[in-house]
Order: sequence, then structure tokens, then C-alpha cells
Amino acid sequence: MSLADWLDQLWPGLEASAALLALEPPGWGGNLLRGAANSLIIAAGAFGLGTLIGIGGALGKLGGGPVARDLLAVYTTVVRAVPELVLILLLYYAGTDLLNRLLAAFGYRPVEISGLAAGIGVLGVVQGAYATEVLRGAIQSVPRGQIEAARAYGMTPVQTFFRVTFPAMLPLALPGLSNLWLIATKDTALLAIVGFSELTLETRQAASSTRAYFTFFLAAGALYLVMTLVSGRLFGWIEARYRRHQVGARA
Repeated sequence: MSLADWLDQLWPGLEASAALLALEPPGWGGNLLRGAANSLIIAAGAFGLGTLIGIGGALGKLGGGPVARDLLAVYTTVVRAVPELVLILLLYYAGTDLLNRLLAAFGYRPVEISGLAAGIGVLGVVQGAYATEVLRGAIQSVPRGQIEAARAYGMTPVQTFFRVTFPAMLPLALPGLSNLWLIATKDTALLAIVGFSELTLETRQAASSTRAYFTFFLAAGALYLVMTLVSGRLFGWIEARYRRHQVGARA
């Protein structure tokens, strides 16, 4: 078979796939892009919440009392030991039920938590455990002499953290944080099991409606790959920028 004959046979399939992925109905491309946008929104919210939890957790592990350190140790150990899917189901269903029981006990009406808020909250708690360890290691890598010099100048602990510790540990933490961001973007796919319309659920609905499983899951994989490549470029640029300043300061 010649190349021209092979292309003639392949072309109808490509046209059919292009029609299925069109942005306007009856194409499903718009649904996939909307799902990808939802995935990015959840990932960004979860990453931000997890980073805040991680900062508090790292500071608590390093400078907190025995009770705080023990509680944080249990939190990071349990979250990192239990699969994310199990945690999502546990936190999504059991957490919502527990919240409504507490509200009922105080005489308040039950609340309906949106899928977006629940997704960000659940993944944020998972991200927080990993971010705690990443940031703890980065803070411990900051030379003690810089901390002691800040204290000698009369800085308060808060001033020392924001003026000395945070700028010094950020370049050390960025590689780990970039990995956590990529994990967050992929973990959004697990939210499909609780019915949130992110990229994986939109893809599954499109594939089941058209029976074009290969086309849609290949397209979803391409979208995840694009998000990963763009994120890698962005974090690489941020890391290079901070490390350049760090090297300049040493010079």
C-alpha cells in the first residue's frame, strides 16, 4: 500500500475525530476545555491552601510545643500513608457529614458545600501534609548564622521569618513545590469519583456518549501534558530567577 492510499484511508478517521473535538456542539471540545479550566482552578486553590498549611505545619514542627509536634507528625504520617483516593472519599463524605452534625448540635441548619470548595479543601489538606515536609526541610537548610544575625539585629521572630528565613529557603523549596503542583493537577482527576466536572469526568462523559474512547482520552492526555509542560516552564523560570539573585548576593 502506498503512502497516498494509507493517507486516504486515515483521513476520514481524522475528520471524524476533529468533528468530535470541535468546540461547538455537537463537538465535545468545549466540554473538555471547561473541564481543564476547572481542574486548574481546583489545583491552584488546593496548592495555595496546601502551601499555607505547609508553612504553618513546618513552623509548628520546628518551633512548636510537644503536643503540636506530635499532632503534626500524626497528620503528615496518616495523609502520606493513606492513598489519595481513600482520603478524598473520607474527607468529602465523612467531613461534610461531620460538619453538618456539628452545625445541627449548635442549632444551625445543614449547609450544602459546593463541589469546587470541597475539591479545594480536600486536596488542600492532602497537599498540606507533603508541603509541610518540603518546607520543613527547606527551612532547616537555611544557615543558622543568618538566623542568629537577624536576632542580633533585634528582629522579632516574625520579621526574621519574612525577611531572612523565607527568602533564603524559597529557592530550596521550589523544586519540591513544583512537584506538588504537578501532583495537584493530576489529583484533580480523582475528584471525578465524587461527581465534580473536572477534565477526567468531562472526558469520560464525552467518551461514553460517543463511544470514541481513544479519541477523547488521548485528547485529555494531551491537555494534561500541556499543563505539565507550561507549569514546568513557569516553575523553572521562577527557580532560575531566585537562584540568580541568590548567586548574585553571594558574589
